[in-house]
Amino acid sequence: MANINHKPSKYMLNLLHVLPPFADEEAGVVNAIIEVSAGSINKYELITESGQLKLDRVGYSSLSYPFTYGAIPMTWDYDGDPLDVEIVNITEPLVPGSLVEARVIGVMKFIDGGEVDDKIIAVLKDDKRSDYIKHVDDLGEYFKTETKYFWENIKALKKPGTGKVEEFFGPEEAMKVLKECAEKYNKEYAPKLEN
Repeated sequence: MANINHKPSKYMLNLLHVLPPFADEEAGVVNAIIEVSAGSINKYELITESGQLKLDRVGYSSLSYPFTYGAIPMTWDYDGDPLDVEIVNITEPLVPGSLVEARVIGVMKFIDGGEVDDKIIAVLKDDKRSDYIKHVDDLGEYFKTETKYFWENIKALKKPGTGKVEEFFGPEEAMKVLKECAEKYNKEYAPKLEN
């Protein structure tokens, strides 16, 4: 896992910029850095420039994350951040800042404050409890209803009506989004990196 194409270093590496987005592209497996564990109302975010985890905000309500949440390295979404990933069907909380390999099962198209902010949906690669889950539809309609409610209401007490879930798609569309965001990273963000 996490074969980093980098010489040993005495400095902490920023995994957002040294890990590729895919751990195994053919199998639809991505690298994901955990930011928020399911059940938390705290919103942690990776600082893009340094890679440290920062408390971005404490939730405005008691609405907690119904899934584990993170970022996919070497991707750049239209909201000016790495592409987000929801990791579902977790039985044990994952530690914020940890690195996991996750198998892509879909994507949720989302608009946040007028900006595209899509969410890749995945399960842990090596969790046998999730082997049967191949497509976001395998999670059932309630998953979609709960997820839509969460995203459309998480900021409702601060900025009502700013989040709009458009639609859920399967792994094929998710892979298109991933590849587009990886290309966007290479064109728009990678040239800004210092050696």
